[in-house]
Amino acid sequence: MLKTDLCGKILKNPVIAASGTFGNGREFSELIDINKLGGICSKGVTLNKKEGNPGQRIHETYSGIMNSIGLQNPSVKGFMEKDLDFMQSFDTEVFVNLGGNTLEEYVQGAKLLENTKIDFIELNISCPNVKEGGMAFGLNCQDAYLIVSEVRKATTKKLMVKLSPNANNLVDVAVDCQRAGADALSLVNTFNALAIDIYRRKPVFENVTGGLSGPCIKPIALRMVRDVYKNVKIPVVGLGGIMNYKDAIEFIMAGATAIQVGTANFVNPNVMIEIINGMEDFIVSQGIKSLDEIRGII
Repeated sequence: MLKTDLCGKILKNPVIAASGTFGNGREFSELIDINKLGGICSKGVTLNKKEGNPGQRIHETYSGIMNSIGLQNPSVKGFMEKDLDFMQSFDTEVFVNLGGNTLEEYVQGAKLLENTKIDFIELNISCPNVKEGGMAFGLNCQDAYLIVSEVRKATTKKLMVKLSPNANNLVDVAVDCQRAGADALSLVNTFNALAIDIYRRKPVFENVTGGLSGPCIKPIALRMVRDVYKNVKIPVVGLGGIMNYKDAIEFIMAGATAIQVGTANFVNPNVMIEIINGMEDFIVSQGIKSLDEIRGII
């Protein structure tokens, strides 16, 4: 009932574990049956190893969390050696989230992933918790077009571009990513935000700002997904504050082909299984034969 065609690949359902909050699945594999998911997205990887940001990295806020992780990862090669085989041992689609600090790093990372059996690269041009690189590429049309077009030349993998809600004009950026060769778009990533420790009289994060996620951003993310869906011809994967099956259905109705679940995994490790079951019950109770009947109806 929930089978979903994403760029010609059939997912058993539209529920994908978002990058970052699911690690690479090892910890969650002890808690849930990953085989039931439509897909899992790796933690962000870069060409070179990153230690991440110093100091506090997570801060809880009203109806959400802020993070300043800084893309800590073992490098693309390290990921391929240590984690990729494990992720591919499950009966689910694997997406590799690729970031970078320079155009050359993105291109070289994509070339390394070209030699793997994955079908999808999620190109992260939107990460707001690093001082340079990711976010800058996703802020305006010219830079977004450049990075996507160059990575497109470097790989035959399906290219799903993860967009920043902090972009100057998100719809225009989305259109230019499509024009540059993106096969799909995922949105939204976290919102750039600030938290202050009034007793230290300093920002909570040493990097000053961090990325805001969770249910507090859902209404804005939902509006952005609909705006982008109405203006592109490639699939849109929606994320941002999805906590239950009703949220997931809202994103489908706004135009999302599939959805990703992030922050909710911290609250309830079983949430994605519950969302899948809830979506199945919903379409049966509503007499809906497939999600295509309700996709993009808003």
